[in-house]
Amino acid sequence: MKKASLSDLASMRERAKQKRQDYVRYDFSQKKNDALKTFFDLAQEYDEVDDLYRICVVVLEEMFQVECRLYILNNLTQQLELICDSQTGILNPPKKSDSHVCLSDKPYSAKSSFFAPIASKGLAVEGGVSPSPGPVLIGVLEVYPLAKLTEADKFFLTKYTNRIGYNLRKKMLAQQNISHLKFIKNLVADIEHNVIIPNMYFKHLFRQLRKRISELNQLKEFVQKANDEIGASPKCQETLCKISDLKTELGKAYTEIDKHHVNTTMFLESLFRRDHFEKGRFVLHNKILNVEKEIIKPQLDHYKNRLLERGIRIELPTDIRNENFTIQADLGLLAQVYANFFSNAVKYTKEIIDKEGRPRKIMAYGRRVLHDYYGPDKPGIKLNVFTTGPHLSSEEAKNIFIDGFKGYDSNEINSHGHGLAFVKMVIELHGGKVGHDMTEQGNNFYFILPIVNFEAQTSW
Repeated sequence: MKKASLSDLASMRERAKQKRQDYVRYDFSQKKNDALKTFFDLAQEYDEVDDLYRICVVVLEEMFQVECRLYILNNLTQQLELICDSQTGILNPPKKSDSHVCLSDKPYSAKSSFFAPIASKGLAVEGGVSPSPGPVLIGVLEVYPLAKLTEADKFFLTKYTNRIGYNLRKKMLAQQNISHLKFIKNLVADIEHNVIIPNMYFKHLFRQLRKRISELNQLKEFVQKANDEIGASPKCQETLCKISDLKTELGKAYTEIDKHHVNTTMFLESLFRRDHFEKGRFVLHNKILNVEKEIIKPQLDHYKNRLLERGIRIELPTDIRNENFTIQADLGLLAQVYANFFSNAVKYTKEIIDKEGRPRKIMAYGRRVLHDYYGPDKPGIKLNVFTTGPHLSSEEAKNIFIDGFKGYDSNEINSHGHGLAFVKMVIELHGGKVGHDMTEQGNNFYFILPIVNFEAQTSW
């Protein structure tokens, strides 16, 4: 929580002083002050928006023996609608307002009634809250008969409708949040039923495809045997070559599709866990992981062809290949961290000329132990992905992990500015930190996590 500075406190004191002076100037009667307090008490006591509509008219009727009608702007039609009145309560469906009832930022009188505007700082609308920084007109309160109202009464009603606007916004947002939570709960069930479970059927299809590839190999052997028995035949030999080529291509395609499916399945299951939605945040399913074998290598295999197609050479660290260092992490989420790094490497790696005048266009990854990083005898591991290319600007380096921030090249590459923000969130959930270094030949992105059982990993 942000702490108030001395200037903040001074500003608050000034506002409190102004409000105290305002209330003295208003000089409301005891009955009017009681009406405001009653309105606030009842607004907190009842939760539903319809209840607030009733409170708006009932308090005035009870305290001042006047009749009231409450009109609210329909966001879809942009028309004022009579929602509630002191005689019949809630109107269902709402009634279209008469022509003399209009949305105005100033109070007015018409047809023996007084009309006070209702405004809100940011209106709850379908899909969110309107971004307007100032008051937004959302309705009108009609009070009648006009003959019973003094000028002081009219002024009081404008302050009363200010309270209506504030509380109405809160109720609308609360109702909207409840609707969103219900939608998310149903969405989780839909994802599980319509995405996760059907996705499992692909495993069956892959087994069938593997079986057909095996049968193709058997067919090749059968044709080969027949050809040997009847003597060499150009046609048979041609058929054998085609079968062999077809089997090879199908095998490659099968392997690539299967790897892609396994990767996508892991990402889907880690992102759409029911726990995330029930808790309202990412919930880690941590286990002891071998970083190189279980996280880095599968993701590198997934992006290897794309890197090579872009002419990007992959440099593998010699000091990490045969290590079995482990961390405690969520496999699905941490794999997506490396997927984001490797995906960015495909998009952003550029060729540079090194000191010897040789062109270099590479991506590399590695690690470094940070002794006592998390305290005495509590080391961390710094894992990085490096790419050659021009350095990030100071602005990019400062904001690159902020959600929605796009680098200068992002428009050409169709970036959404979310990947590295996701990386930062995942790493910080693991108790780590992310960062970026500018090196002599390019950019180095890294994250730091605690090491598990460091004492047992004596090869370091």
